[in-house]
Amino acid sequence: MGTFKKPAIYTTILLSGLTVTSAVRADAIADFYHGKTMQMIIATSPGGDYDTRGRLLARHMNRLIPGEPTIVPQNMPGGVGIAAANHMAAAAPRDGTVLHMLMQNMPAHQAIGGQGVKFDTRKLIFIGNTTDTPNVINSWHTTGITKIEQVKTQELIVGAAGTATPAAYYPAALNAMAGTKFKIVAGYPGGNDVNLAMEKGEVGGRGSNSWASWKSLNPKWIAEGKVHILVQIGLQRAKDLPDVPLLFELATNEVDREVLRFISADTAISRSAVTTPEVPPERVKALRKAFMDTMKDPQFLGEANKMGLDISPLSGEESQAVADKIVAARPEVIERAKLILEGTGK
Repeated sequence: MGTFKKPAIYTTILLSGLTVTSAVRADAIADFYHGKTMQMIIATSPGGDYDTRGRLLARHMNRLIPGEPTIVPQNMPGGVGIAAANHMAAAAPRDGTVLHMLMQNMPAHQAIGGQGVKFDTRKLIFIGNTTDTPNVINSWHTTGITKIEQVKTQELIVGAAGTATPAAYYPAALNAMAGTKFKIVAGYPGGNDVNLAMEKGEVGGRGSNSWASWKSLNPKWIAEGKVHILVQIGLQRAKDLPDVPLLFELATNEVDREVLRFISADTAISRSAVTTPEVPPERVKALRKAFMDTMKDPQFLGEANKMGLDISPLSGEESQAVADKIVAARPEVIERAKLILEGTGK
């Protein structure tokens, strides 16, 4: 018997049907977002890197979402990111109308059972990440400290915006695992407040800031040698910081190196946008596409370049995988990290 061949008209009708279905789905997304006002929740006070990136994303991403909704930034500081993440998990609408610039340490804070956590980053939906720039610990020029080795013999007071934050975590981990003598002063409202404290001489450095933020918001301080980068936090050295050691390189044994890698892993998703749990899959797909389209958009990139912002994006799917891996770290690593970060590790 010969092979049955479907008539050309049948194939045409089938393809037409698929095209119509896709168009209907696209129209449904556009219809939903048309005329909507979305929120971009930022977990920090105005002026820092999270705020700068969140507002930049809000200004441009709306054009690339079907229906072109308006995106309004809203600062929601509190608990150094915890309040905003909890809001996303429990109170924000679960319909794809709320985005949030998630503080990068939220997956690790959740993994160690940090206080105040009512969110689960495995249920928050990652839309995309804008940069994988490393975090850094710095000293202020008046201290005379220019290398991390000096902090093993000389106390360095560093400022931090709260205790459940990388600015407190990193120095505490180095004190426990590398023999440094950081003194951590927590409780500043935000990174800009720590910068002011350095200028006033209240502290001698900052426990953490993103390298991209220093380059974009305080380039003169770098050029004039007012800040010295002591340590970078990431899984590989930044190309423009080739001689600055990584956090985990300072550990004295393999167990501690694994813990410090765990603490460092979230720099891969250091400036991520997420949405709420249970958003319909087709809206998630549309938001993720709009995010990645924004990362290539000439207007967005032009403004980012003028602001000195590093843009090295990661897709929503890739960002989600990184966050999930942090939460799923080995129990022994999490327990050791918890002891260190709670200030009880020896």
